Amino acid sequence: MNLPYSLLQTIASPDDLRRLARPQLAQLATELRAYLLDSVAKTGGHLSSNLGTVELTVALHYVFNTPNDRVVWDVGHQTYPHKILTGRRERMASLRQLGGLSGFPQRAESEFDAFGTAHSSTSISAALGMALASRLKGEERHAIAVIGDGAMTAGMAFEAMNNAGVSDCNLLVILNDNDMSISPPVGALNRYLAKLLSGQFYAAAKNAGKTVLKGAPPLWELAKRFEESAKGMVKPITLFEKFGFNYVGPIDGHDVDTLVSVLENIKQLKGPQFLHVVTKKGQGYKLAEADPIAYHGPGKFDPAVGLQKSGTATKPTFTQVFGDWLCDMAAADPKLVAITPAMREGSGMVAFHQRFPDRFFDVGIAEQHAVTFAAGLACEGLKPVVAIYSTFLQRAYDQLIHDVAIQNLPVVFALDRAGLVGADGATHAGAYDIPYLRCIPNLSVACPADENECRQLLSTAYAQSTPVAVRYPRGAGAGVPVDKSLDALPFGKGELRRQGRGVAILVFGTLLYPALQVADKLGASVVNMRWAKPLDVELLLQVASSHDALVTLEEGAVMGGAGSAVLEALAAAGLVKPLLQLGLPDKFIEHGDPAKLLALQGLDAPGIEAKLRQRFAAMLVPA
Repeated sequence: MNLPYSLLQTIASPDDLRRLARPQLAQLATELRAYLLDSVAKTGGHLSSNLGTVELTVALHYVFNTPNDRVVWDVGHQTYPHKILTGRRERMASLRQLGGLSGFPQRAESEFDAFGTAHSSTSISAALGMALASRLKGEERHAIAVIGDGAMTAGMAFEAMNNAGVSDCNLLVILNDNDMSISPPVGALNRYLAKLLSGQFYAAAKNAGKTVLKGAPPLWELAKRFEESAKGMVKPITLFEKFGFNYVGPIDGHDVDTLVSVLENIKQLKGPQFLHVVTKKGQGYKLAEADPIAYHGPGKFDPAVGLQKSGTATKPTFTQVFGDWLCDMAAADPKLVAITPAMREGSGMVAFHQRFPDRFFDVGIAEQHAVTFAAGLACEGLKPVVAIYSTFLQRAYDQLIHDVAIQNLPVVFALDRAGLVGADGATHAGAYDIPYLRCIPNLSVACPADENECRQLLSTAYAQSTPVAVRYPRGAGAGVPVDKSLDALPFGKGELRRQGRGVAILVFGTLLYPALQVADKLGASVVNMRWAKPLDVELLLQVASSHDALVTLEEGAVMGGAGSAVLEALAAAGLVKPLLQLGLPDKFIEHGDPAKLLALQGLDAPGIEAKLRQRFAAMLVPA
């Protein structure tokens, strides 16, 4: 550890932190931010959000007795300072790597990670459950939910607050506000009023006033107006107090001394509390402050230089292919409208937003609303395209069935991040979309093998009068040149890509290319199935009747996946054939390099070859 971290290196746990004198906390925050920047620059990972929560993290662990007191971090991509202060500093070099630290809280990783998070808006529900459990068990502990202003847009957060407000439990919700327009959000008056309104004297006086003045309605109304006027000098808080919370703030989330004072006061209060802190994404690193989106999840970089654009041409990602197709199809059809649940950049929709602002709808972190909103648009003759990660569509499953599929509405679902996603791990892996989609009547599922086919199948999906999902992975594909036309492929039809003998490999998606490598060595046939639903049964039966054995290959869950669909079709036809299903096993696959993760599951070319040789050695006819 270098001298700039002389104080940080003494902190092996929050117990060490709590032994510091309060004047030392500012220095600790400075060192923690510098260490964080240096660490993430070496490994890649979430940066802007973590730079913004340094002081809040220090204050929380200083005031509360963690891990006995439970802190639940919403989403959890802002918990690197938390990990560093809770005994994982020396493991930060392994962040998001195979066998290393997760980029999100994990209960199995540390007793300080009270709840596993990675999807948004779950923290208040979880913390409320913990608070009520403590009360039922007769245990003295605090439950704290730290939630961002983006995550507060989701209905689940308000469902939890609605429940918490009448639960009479000691729950603290901290709104980490780094994007709302607040004028002025900080300053001496704000700090003074925040401390005043969080003090025991104020709480006692307010409760006493309620008791005394309720008998005299005019005086009670006057007192209420005075209280609201005082708080209104800081921020209108009617909404949160209507939910039954005592609102405090907003306060400067980068003033660690004020944070400690306010948290110590709130710690003494009973009932649901709501603390509003204002932070800045990228705080302390000017480049990230200026462009927090670019530094949201950077790869490795030199902090002295910042992010640099690569001078070499790279293959387009599937996300870029989708974004280009979206713009081109919108130019051709004025009925196209695009929807995203707060993933404009991640889903490749920046250019569309710029070119077609009136037809672009970012609904916030509200996947359920996004899907039903699309259904409403479709009812009126528009052609909605919902760009959503595979793992996030799971959150709108009822709406998918009830509002889209039952009514058979023409909504296109562009499912990014299908399959393994690498460093983000199990919470973000798109492993389940084929099983959870193909069982829904009226809904079709396309699995493009490469970039060009992705564009073509998006056009195919858009041409249908029924709902269709097109699933594609994160990153680039095989590098197949993309035809800029809007030509579609035949609906529900696959293709024979390599004619061989003995064994036929039926591929759903981008594992087509390693399958072709294997087939060249083993003399197998390769079929690009393209559609998990509807299955090209005619092609399947032709191949099955002319081969000794079949292999299904998909980057998705084997249980209930495309291989299961093949088995069902063979059984329905009364055809019995040896079949090997290759895909993701019945377990959660953690973070790591995507290529390594695929290799560990035997889904790279050597792994596929080994499994074929092991199962069908006698049937293979090498080329």
